[in-house]
Amino acid sequence: MPEKTAKTAAKASAAKTTLAKDSVAKPAPAKAAAAPKAATKTAVPAAAAPVAKPAVAAKPAAPVAAAPRVEEKKLPTQRQGFKTNEFVVYPAHGVGQILAIEEQEIAGAKLELFVINFIKDKMTLRVPTAKVANVGMRKLSDPTLVKKALETLKGRARVKRTMWSRRAQEYEAKINSGDIVAIAEVVRDLYRSESQPEQSYSERQLYEAALDRLSREIAVVQHSTETEAVKEIETQLAKSPRRGAKTEADAVAEGDAEAEGDDIDGDDTAVADEAA
Repeated sequence: MPEKTAKTAAKASAAKTTLAKDSVAKPAPAKAAAAPKAATKTAVPAAAAPVAKPAVAAKPAAPVAAAPRVEEKKLPTQRQGFKTNEFVVYPAHGVGQILAIEEQEIAGAKLELFVINFIKDKMTLRVPTAKVANVGMRKLSDPTLVKKALETLKGRARVKRTMWSRRAQEYEAKINSGDIVAIAEVVRDLYRSESQPEQSYSERQLYEAALDRLSREIAVVQHSTETEAVKEIETQLAKSPRRGAKTEADAVAEGDAEAEGDDIDGDDTAVADEAA
């Protein structure tokens, strides 16, 4: 009996120690479980960190590589004594401005061209740089030459007693020559005051073409407007000695008579040739 009692007491004490160990050991897992929660809370910002990816800004390095190509194709700014943004006179069209000097490949050969803009005519012309002398392109007239042209306007009109068609050709040649003094002569010869007979349609056209060429160049040289240049031209024309209406009408009549005479002579010659 005493042995049984001793065994029972030993078992009871062993059970108590087991329960004590369990009660002490159970809280430990709770603390261990709390540790992962804290780890997950701190791990959330770490996962969000990759959102800030502005490292892609390194891509603009690509355009830098293309910059040297633009420098290699740099266009010239001066050729044959003419430079870009300069105003020049092209005989067939008047005053224009050089916008650029560009290169073009034509029939396998490279060609340099002046790009000339005529603002009033809304036209752009390309002229080979090597042929500017052949086409008669020139710089603007200097103030001394402009003054001479204005003095020409005050002179007496010189009208040849020939057929109008021949005179018209001469006037046209002077206008397209690019010579500012020659253009002033056309303006002077074709000008009509209020006391003189009106111009014919063809005369009016030539007069306006010459006046336009002259006024545009004077305006650019004097840094004024075309309207102001036209007023200055008309002021000079008003100072010129004008012929009376009767004298002018007689000159036109004589010119027409000569034209008819030329036609008659030409017909007679043609008939004579056929008869022969």
